[in-house]
Amino acid sequence: MTVQTECAGAPFHDPEKEVDWHAIDWQAAHQNVRRLQARIVKATQAGRWGKVKALQRLLTRSFSGKALAVKRVTENQGKKTSGVDHETWGTPEKKAQAVQSLRQHGYRAQPLRRVYIPKKNGRKRPLGVPTMKDRAMQALHLLALEPVAETTADPNSYGFRTGRSAADAIEQCFNCLGKPKNAKWVLEGDIRSCFDRISHPWLLANVPMEKAVLRQWLEAGYMEEGAWHPTEDGTPQGGIISPVLANRALDGLERLLDEKFYKPKKKRRSKVNLVRYADDLIITGNSKELLEDEVKPLVEQFLRERGLELSAEKTRITPISEGYDFLGHTLRAYGSKLLTKPSKAGVQALLGKVREVVNAHKGATAGQLIVHLNPVIRGWANYYRHAVSSATFDYVDYAIFKALWQWALRMHSKKGKRWVRAKYFRNHGGRSWTFTGEITGRDGKPCPVYLSYAGDVRIRRHVKIKAEANPFDPAWEVYFEERLGVQMVNDLRGRRQLLQLWFEQNGICPVCGEKITKQTGWHNHHVVWRTHGGTDSVENRVLLHPNCHRQVHNSPEITVVKPGRASGS
Repeated sequence: MTVQTECAGAPFHDPEKEVDWHAIDWQAAHQNVRRLQARIVKATQAGRWGKVKALQRLLTRSFSGKALAVKRVTENQGKKTSGVDHETWGTPEKKAQAVQSLRQHGYRAQPLRRVYIPKKNGRKRPLGVPTMKDRAMQALHLLALEPVAETTADPNSYGFRTGRSAADAIEQCFNCLGKPKNAKWVLEGDIRSCFDRISHPWLLANVPMEKAVLRQWLEAGYMEEGAWHPTEDGTPQGGIISPVLANRALDGLERLLDEKFYKPKKKRRSKVNLVRYADDLIITGNSKELLEDEVKPLVEQFLRERGLELSAEKTRITPISEGYDFLGHTLRAYGSKLLTKPSKAGVQALLGKVREVVNAHKGATAGQLIVHLNPVIRGWANYYRHAVSSATFDYVDYAIFKALWQWALRMHSKKGKRWVRAKYFRNHGGRSWTFTGEITGRDGKPCPVYLSYAGDVRIRRHVKIKAEANPFDPAWEVYFEERLGVQMVNDLRGRRQLLQLWFEQNGICPVCGEKITKQTGWHNHHVVWRTHGGTDSVENRVLLHPNCHRQVHNSPEITVVKPGRASGS
């Protein structure tokens, strides 16, 4: 068997040669990694596991893979969070050194730094923070593992997978339950402490990656109050690769149910369907007895082999006429019609967050309060924009209005209500009571800002991803590009200039040639820099990835050309 070294025209980087972070050709790096990932998919589909292993080894030792791994961990939300070594990679020099330090030979994973984050029930969830080097190593091996995981995953698993979302899972629930002849009962399953209990021997035997490296992460332990504690079960929570390891452990359940309850060329009388998002799952069935006596024992046996079990207090069997909650939505049948609405818990969580923001800004200006509230309201409304949410959105807007009215009256206790109304509530966007304030703009002048309303978010049906779609398979590339275009239109709706720029560039960053998405983020770059007399007009701006933007400003020789122009500066 012959495997090329990295990719055609892209030899390995000399490990002795110093790396210039801002001189890395990111477009070539992405192309090299994508080619190898596509070959891994093809080998996986053919069942050639020897070639899969060889290609994975090639990718994890390539300069392109290492550079992209370091880029990922130094651009995500945890980039400023250190592990037990208290080290972060905040400078180009440290990032360049990190690329050269990612070597399998002599690698030793360090213990995780244990922290606790609050849960909805008042308890605290333990979270392990790996060191930057361990995170980068996980990101590197994830590049090689994810194409295999996506190719072999259950079709209706939606959590922590590229191109899939909670909206896809909810839409699949509707597909399984929304017609009169569909199942009428649901097994709501919740796996107890999934990430903390997965069997290490099972992972080492069944995850197709380098076992020595995987064992390092699984057995690294964690540090708490200066003492080291071993980890005998579970995946490294807080690690980049942990969600894929957990998905890998749970994949196969849908195929097991199909083998048991579905016979080709025969009617599926049991109506057993699985929808899973990470460790939350629902299984449909045509009777309570079927789910209780046949399906549940099968699921429990499947999980037991992996060191897992269902949570007794959170696992229940429910008729859809009573409704059930899944991923913050309530799905319930009203007669022959199934409706999907925001759950009561989801609404209360939003209003609780709004009250926290308002109480934390008692002495702030209206503009400052609006700047903090708008992302909360928009994010919540966008999550539920695919459900039957109009009435709920109106209720939420009214509740927020009452909170802001009380805030305004408290701010000006000696003024009359008409004065307060005239100061803070104005006509805007077809509303006569829009909460309004001012912030300081870029030019130092006051700029009006208006509160976002959930009711202004358009309700639209979500188009579920095709079950067999694979983002690492070149055959599906056009399909995912079309979905990304629709998604960006929805995400940037109301932000006309950004949407115009995105379409002008065909969604591509002109520096690295990669797609600009909500996950990658973007910066506005002035083709003619403002320090050189450039304006803020759309004609003088392009969208760049944050790292590409920094690269342009640190490398004057890089010229960014606006689409449709022959040259730029």
